[in-house]
Amino acid sequence: MSKILIIDDERAIRRALREIFEFEQFEVDEAENGKQGLEKALAQSYDIIFCDIKMPELDGMEVLEGITKANIDVPVIMISGHGNIETAVQAIRNGAFDFIEKPLDLNRILVTIRNARDKSVLVEETKQLKTTVKRFKGSSIIGETEPIIHIKEMIEKVGPSDARVLITGENGTGKELVARSLHDYSNRKKMSFIEVNCAAIPAELIESELFGHEKGAFTSAVKDKKGKFELASGGTLFLDEIGDMSASAQAKVLRALQENVIQRVGGERDIKVDCRVVAATNKDLRKEIAEGRFREDLYHRLAVILIHVPSLNDRREDIPLLADHFMTLICAEHGIPRKSFTEDAMEALKLINWTGNIRELRNIVERLIILGGQSISSQEVQTFANPNI
Repeated sequence: MSKILIIDDERAIRRALREIFEFEQFEVDEAENGKQGLEKALAQSYDIIFCDIKMPELDGMEVLEGITKANIDVPVIMISGHGNIETAVQAIRNGAFDFIEKPLDLNRILVTIRNARDKSVLVEETKQLKTTVKRFKGSSIIGETEPIIHIKEMIEKVGPSDARVLITGENGTGKELVARSLHDYSNRKKMSFIEVNCAAIPAELIESELFGHEKGAFTSAVKDKKGKFELASGGTLFLDEIGDMSASAQAKVLRALQENVIQRVGGERDIKVDCRVVAATNKDLRKEIAEGRFREDLYHRLAVILIHVPSLNDRREDIPLLADHFMTLICAEHGIPRKSFTEDAMEALKLINWTGNIRELRNIVERLIILGGQSISSQEVQTFANPNI
């Protein structure tokens, strides 16, 4: 549920706006002056802020300036009964999303809210794209071997559904790319794809990362924070390396999958979420269950559809296609003319024991591009494939 803060010294205005917003299924918070409003904006997370301009202690422009200086990315809509063109222009220049004159018009308010929500979605998507665009630029599932063809067919069939998917495979095989492809084939593709690496987050922080926290939940919780489940609502949540998740977090994820509700750390309020969960692991979860490290009930919730990504050693016939793909991509990234592999060099690549899988292949191709000649030979592959040169 989206949350709106109303900052206005007139009780009647606050009450009227509250009735409108609650009818539209928003959670509403109020502040009766600029100082109180700025304190709340700095301490809690809001999706939209409505702020009057003429107020005691701090006026609306000062509140807007404080929000902007704190780098809080929230649409601020300024309202005033003493507005003019100059005031509106100044508010927009200072970072306001929009300016509405009193008396407030219901239709104008609803249109502005809709536009502000659309902007918030776009901002969040842009953040996610910026973090992944370099890694996924020009990426696709490359390969023509039978296991890869089977994976592509599975993605086309399963992608449009909301079925949960568990992706298994060794490190570096491309499990994240499969997860993103499932999202791109889904009806949620216009919404966010949120990734959580469960192995990279300390056990004591994983619950806050997944479910968010309330202000004061722990020492460093200076304001409310949305978790990944909330941020992914409407889209896809990718839980990478789920086998490394703590037992406590596993129990809470199970509840979220069963009931589609979460509770923030330090909070008591149930928050509804609607995200498709795709998980991945390099571990044998059946073995983890037998040894008491993973919940069997969570496994069955996640493994509605199973997709196994083969190791590169099990699909050596795809190495020429992958090497050529990385050659094109990396040369473009470095801004150098495209190089090529000799036939002997391709055969030499096929003979390597790829313990690091596709990730290792990409690294070696990049090393060969930087250190090798225009036409990369088998001798160069044998020399530069060793990372200890």
